[in-house]
Amino acid sequence: MKVYTRKGDKGTTQLFGGARVPKHHVRIEAYGTVDELNSFIGWLRDQINDESVREELLIIQNELFVAGSILASQPGKNKLQVPTLEKNSVTRLEQAIDAMDAHLEPLRYFILPGGHPAVSAAHLCRTICRRAERCVTSLGETEPDTVPPVILEYLNRLSDYFFVLARHLARLLSVPEIPWIPQKK
Repeated sequence: MKVYTRKGDKGTTQLFGGARVPKHHVRIEAYGTVDELNSFIGWLRDQINDESVREELLIIQNELFVAGSILASQPGKNKLQVPTLEKNSVTRLEQAIDAMDAHLEPLRYFILPGGHPAVSAAHLCRTICRRAERCVTSLGETEPDTVPPVILEYLNRLSDYFFVLARHLARLLSVPEIPWIPQKK
């Protein structure tokens, strides 16, 4: 299989199923942003020493590939063999959030991202995940009934996961959280 095909040289790309769409199509933006998130998660994973967190991030990366393949599939092509994202993936994220949150101080302020490269990377993953969620929501509005609801639930919970993970990493790394406290005039 060649890496380049020259078929996209005129600004179109092929969906799984055969249809060609412009590279700026909302569907391409949606799964492209999920792919971007996946790449940043790999970068985050490379900065973490905690093996259980690294394993969880690897599971998440695999699940994002599933979500991306669903989003990259041509609507209406029911005979395509595409893996499914299951509701238990959302439940697993919720359990991971709860487990990390149980060891954190209650949140009293917004937190400024930063303090350590791994903490910053987790916040970056959180914001890219929110953008992916916006893109997938836009796709669902543009092409109704083509986005399984579990994908939106998963992305919504995943951004929460990255916020709590950033706080969890700050605790593990003994990095103080910097609260955002608006200056009074």
